[in-house]
Amino acid sequence: MSVAARQERLMTVLQGPVFSEKSTISVEKHNQIVFKVRKDATKSEIRDAVEMLFEVKVDGVQVMNYRGKVKRFSQTRGRRNDWKKAYVRLAEGSQIDFLGAE
Repeated sequence: MSVAARQERLMTVLQGPVFSEKSTISVEKHNQIVFKVRKDATKSEIRDAVEMLFEVKVDGVQVMNYRGKVKRFSQTRGRRNDWKKAYVRLAEGSQIDFLGAE
């Protein structure tokens, strides 16, 4: 894979941050940021993507796969998409500020 193709893939690995009560607690206690990522992303790709996009040092990455819920829409049954969540532990002194507050 060429360098340009790898950087293009890393730009698409992170789909967005996850804002929940549990994720805000993990930021305060463990210096972890929670991201929704591609289903085929690996831990090393997630690490490289966070370091490239936010210019921080990553200590560790933990991933969790979620199966989509089965839902009913009147008479028919449907299913939400599967997805993957990554807990990214930042190095001491590094932080990501999504709100832009000083």
